[in-house]
Order: sequence, then structure tokens, then C-alpha cells
Amino acid sequence: MDLWVATQAFILGVVEGLTEFLPISSTGHQIVVADLLGFGGERSMAFNIIIQLAAILAVVWEYRQKILGIVVGLPKEPQAQKFTTNLLIAFIPALVLGVVFSDLIHEYLFNPITVALALVVGGLIMLWAERRQHQVRADSVDDMTWKDALKVGFAQCLAMIPGTSRSGATIIGGLLFGLSRKAATEFSFFLAMPTMVGAAVYSGYKYRDLFQASDLPVFAVGFITSFIFAMLAVKALLRFIAKHSYAVFAWYRIAFGLLILATWQLQWIDWSTAQP
Repeated sequence: MDLWVATQAFILGVVEGLTEFLPISSTGHQIVVADLLGFGGERSMAFNIIIQLAAILAVVWEYRQKILGIVVGLPKEPQAQKFTTNLLIAFIPALVLGVVFSDLIHEYLFNPITVALALVVGGLIMLWAERRQHQVRADSVDDMTWKDALKVGFAQCLAMIPGTSRSGATIIGGLLFGLSRKAATEFSFFLAMPTMVGAAVYSGYKYRDLFQASDLPVFAVGFITSFIFAMLAVKALLRFIAKHSYAVFAWYRIAFGLLILATWQLQWIDWSTAQP
């Protein structure tokens, strides 16, 4: 395996792991960083599927006890049944819209300029959402109703626009709909499991011809790196939100988006020709 390719895989694994569950858009960061590194084409599409699976497995591992409790209690426990139903309800909007519009979105919106605009707009919405008065109706994920779940599910659909952030859309949507920060964050993590696994399976089947045995070492580097850094990011985020708001992430989004737009306007980097 070429050293530069291994370095690219490591960097992109770090980026995916750190950004997947933070409300700053992992897809947006992947598009920008991959373009800067010159890591693109069909090989990158297969690679992205692998590192996203690694990130979601990190969350599965973090919440393994709760997941096991839900699976064991599903036949008889009403709370486990209610939580599972809410998760399925929240998953349906993204499933339907993703299948219908994924190709069009990938063709027309997967570019750094779209990412930059979505980062800035999303950051401003996050600031507004954090500064408004919160009226918490659901303190934990177990307090959520099916209507809460459906609303968060529709909010997640906004993340189909690269740069919006799946976790950002679901978390901020949850806050606006009456969830506590803890409930919104944890439900975002749980909703990521079927959403990301479903997307990975769909993409993996669709692009199955892109997976080559010769790429296994590169995939292994990205997978392991993404898993480790996603685990660290999830633990850090849960500790952070216990005492802080999401404003710092909003300001980061705005600054990063404006930086991309500034380098484009000043013609330091020709982002407009970047390919996903």
C-alpha cells in the first residue's frame, strides 16, 4: 500500500470519526478534505461506505447495553416496543426520500460551495434555536411520543443536503420540538443506526462493483481510524452537552463555511470545479 494513500485513508478516517456525530456535517467535511487531498473518483465512494459503517459501529458499541435491553425486552416490555416503534417512524421519511432523491442530490449538490452555504445557514439556525426559550416536554428518549419521533424524522431529511449535518438536523430539530439536549442527542445517535446502516447497505449494493480486494488495506486503515475517533467523539459530545449548549458548533460551522467561500471568492482554491 502506497504511503500517501495510507495517509489519505488515515486523515479521512479521522475526519469521518470526529465529525459524523457532531452537528457540523461529516459529509461536508469529507467532500472538502477529500478534494484538498485529491482523493476522489469511484474508489472514494466505496471507501466512504466503509468508514461510515465504522463510525456507526462505534455508536452501537457505546450503547450496546441499552440496545441489548431493548432487543431482549421487545417481545414483552411496552417501553422497548414504544422506543422501537418511535425509531422506525423516525426512520421512514429519510428512507423514502433518500431512495427517491439520492442520485439527484449527489449529482447536483455534492460540492464544496453547497457545503459552505449549508454550513453557514445551519449554523445561524443553530444559534437561533439555542437562544430561544426551551420548553422541554421529553427529558429522555423514553418520554418521546410517536409524533416527536416523526417530527425528528422529517428534520433528518434536511441532512440530505450536504453540509447540513444529519446529527445537527435531528438534534436541533429535537430541541425545537421540545426534547431536552440529552434526549435530542441520544435519539440522534439511535436514529443514525438504521439510517446509516440502511444507506450503507443500499450504496454498497448499488456500487458493489467498486469494491476490490486490492483496496482492503486502504479500507482497513480508514475503518479502524474512523471507529476509534468516532468512539472518542461520541463520549466527548455526551460529556460536553451536559454542561454546554451547541453554540460553539454553530460558530464553528459559520467560520468554516465562510472560510470556504472566502477562498473561492479570492480564487485561492477553485472549489467550483471540485468533484464528489
